Amino acid sequence: MSQRLHLVFGGELVDPSKNQFKNVDEIHIVGMFPDYQSAYNAWKAEAQRTVDNAHTRYFIAHLHRLRDEKTAASPTEELDP
Repeated sequence: MSQRLHLVFGGELVDPSKNQFKNVDEIHIVGMFPDYQSAYNAWKAEAQRTVDNAHTRYFIAHLHRLRDEKTAASPTEELDP
């Protein structure tokens, strides 16, 4: 079984209805976690801590999905000229 890494991060968004950060340099990296439950607990703690700021959001990134070498890579916006 592969290692299932999760990254928890967040920060202030330009608009609460979108997922675009206001300032990428100020993204808060909460940490890397070895399982979903511990990542969820960290995410929930940060989300509750910032509940009064509608522009602040936290996310869980499933890094193990990015490391799956058996799955073909998909194009991204960054690669578009």
